[in-house]
Amino acid sequence: MNTHVSRAMRQLVANRDWLTVYQLPPYAPELNPVEAVWSHLKRSLANLAKHGIDQLNAMVKTRLKRMQYRTSLIEGFLAKTGLDLTPPQPKPL
Repeated sequence: MNTHVSRAMRQLVANRDWLTVYQLPPYAPELNPVEAVWSHLKRSLANLAKHGIDQLNAMVKTRLKRMQYRTSLIEGFLAKTGLDLTPPQPKPL
């Protein structure tokens, strides 16, 4: 059962006026900014020799931390999706 479209999830969403949900296609990596993060990370690790899982783990953590502080990079990953990230206007009372 897909919990994202289950009756329980629809009810949870319906009970929260402040929540806006957009259904995306089941497989759409181009709409997921995380895919760009992983792609960027993998490219940065491609030609490095790792001497064990601990070293690889440290390298991944370091590179993710660097990305975290490059807001323009993160904004680029979001922009690449082409999605409108403007919050919806509040519903009239």
